[in-house]
Amino acid sequence: MEDCALVNDVPVLPVKNADGSVLVSLERLAEEDLVRLDPSVPLTASLVVLWHGGTCLMVFNRFRQLWELPGGMIDPGETPREAAVRELEEESGQRTHDLDLAGVARVTCAPDDRSEFLAVYRGRVDTPLPFVPNAEMSGATWWHPATELPDLTPIDAALARLCPAE
Repeated sequence: MEDCALVNDVPVLPVKNADGSVLVSLERLAEEDLVRLDPSVPLTASLVVLWHGGTCLMVFNRFRQLWELPGGMIDPGETPREAAVRELEEESGQRTHDLDLAGVARVTCAPDDRSEFLAVYRGRVDTPLPFVPNAEMSGATWWHPATELPDLTPIDAALARLCPAE
């Protein structure tokens, strides 16, 4: 499924998922600048690009039947960072508070073409914790961006490549 154009191993935007959702841009900004985002576009979710060596954590969503980055909706009263930490642990069992804001992705969500911002955090773990299947995720894998992973969403693959380990 992963299908996006690359130039020097960097995704060319926009990138489109099979459901019609589109990754329009990834803007690099400091966490304190999140308050300056276009107020007409909601910041709805946080994603985590978690690295172990040269591999990135992907989780298999049992409902969508797709590999994706850990992440999810920002709960009321929760910061984007808090949502990232919570979703990472809930979906994958991995625990880290050592995340940096890699950027804010602007996506157009299908089927209604609404625009949303997603906070994209990046982190690293030296010793990954074992994955235990849960209500939402049935699997986890450490994916190397130079390899193919069937059923990996193009948007999530692009975000991983755009947010490499530093």
